Amino acid sequence: MEIKSADFIVSNTDVAKCPKEVLPEYAFIGRSNVGKSSLINMLTERKHLAKVSGKPGKTQLINHFKINQNWFLVDLPGYGYAKVSKSIKKTFQKFITNYFEKRKQLVSAFVLVDIRHEPQKIDMDFMEWLGENQIPFSIIFTKADKLKPNAAQRNVEQYLNVMTTELWEEAPNYFITSSTNGSGKDELLDYIDLINNQLQGQL
Repeated sequence: MEIKSADFIVSNTDVAKCPKEVLPEYAFIGRSNVGKSSLINMLTERKHLAKVSGKPGKTQLINHFKINQNWFLVDLPGYGYAKVSKSIKKTFQKFITNYFEKRKQLVSAFVLVDIRHEPQKIDMDFMEWLGENQIPFSIIFTKADKLKPNAAQRNVEQYLNVMTTELWEEAPNYFITSSTNGSGKDELLDYIDLINNQLQGQL
């Protein structure tokens, strides 16, 4: 898939105020500072579509971007950032949960994970919650350029092994990406394109 247009549509904390258009949506979410904004900008080839910040917790709203006029990329707040107050964290959790439970246009979530780290409980708990609520998701391993290819693949295999040992019968779909060198971009966009084609007329 080639992204020809990427337009910011709306930001809010209320699922009821999300776009009314019946277009497939793909939600990107992960722990703060996992590289979500950089990944979105890399995928869309727009340097400033999503705001990149050195300060974790920058995204605090549900952000809708319309891609190629036929699907939405949804940028959700990062979770698990300790310096966000408990009251704000509860607010995040509430509207993130509402989004996933109520948004009928949602086709799949993409859970971003830093490829350099061992499985974190907060990520595992969130993916477990997605599974329990029958919400399809894939893992996007970010920052692959920080490791040599063999080390990156080894970390991914170890991560998936922990998942299948502790909780899952089979490993979820996954992508290995780098916002720095663009790796994984084509595979991820082709996957979205494939689903979009399968969904034509079904939403």
